[in-house]
Amino acid sequence: MIKGVALAGLVALTTVGLPSIGRSVRLQPDHSEALQQKRPLNQAPAGFTTLFNGNDLSGWRGRQPNYSPYEEDKLTPEERAAKQAAWNTERDAHWRVDTAKGEIVSDGQSPHLATEKKYGDFELWVDWLMVSPNGDSGIYLRSYPQVQIWDPANPREVKNGVEKGSGALWNNNADNPGKWPLVKADNPVGEWNTLRIRMVGARVWIWLNGKATVEGQVLDNFFKRGEPVLPTGAIELQTHGSEIRFRNIYVREIPATEAKDILSK
Repeated sequence: MIKGVALAGLVALTTVGLPSIGRSVRLQPDHSEALQQKRPLNQAPAGFTTLFNGNDLSGWRGRQPNYSPYEEDKLTPEERAAKQAAWNTERDAHWRVDTAKGEIVSDGQSPHLATEKKYGDFELWVDWLMVSPNGDSGIYLRSYPQVQIWDPANPREVKNGVEKGSGALWNNNADNPGKWPLVKADNPVGEWNTLRIRMVGARVWIWLNGKATVEGQVLDNFFKRGEPVLPTGAIELQTHGSEIRFRNIYVREIPATEAKDILSK
């Protein structure tokens, strides 16, 4: 969760430049999260690419928290290289790989861990573990916040709706249904959870532990309210003040024909 950002009173034109979806499609429970957690560790299923090899952070870079992709695109090559060197130094101070367990570990401090590659339409699987109570984390989509991960029992976050659970787009505008999960699907703190995320255009579908928590809602543009999000960007792992672990991170890029079919339903 991003703190200290007031969203009240903002109005987003959340369908700008987006195809109209004429009816709501109820997603059925996805029971494949059980298979996800029983698969050989960090080995992608057919059709997917492994983003974490279990041994090191190849393919991942540090990235300044909540840094606008529009501002990053303005950097000169020299400025970009200098920033990236600093971000990677921070990455190495706060992110590590537990090779004995095949897990990425964050101590809860800056920066984000971002894919070096940019993605457009994609399906992502990721397992996450909150080590201790009151944790906070998230998955950034194309460098936009975020699929929220937090402890639903954290008393400090009741004012922010924490009791509703993880797996929704918390930084969305208040009038966007995707801001809150359809169901609370979190496993207890200390147990592994599985997220499945599908992003097509600016629309997002999310399943947490096999239960649909967001169904085809628009991801609002955190950096330019009222404009659609950029068509490509990094996938980022974010943590906020507590140790979080990740494993089994796979991605599948969705081809244009499939994306069109998804948006037509």
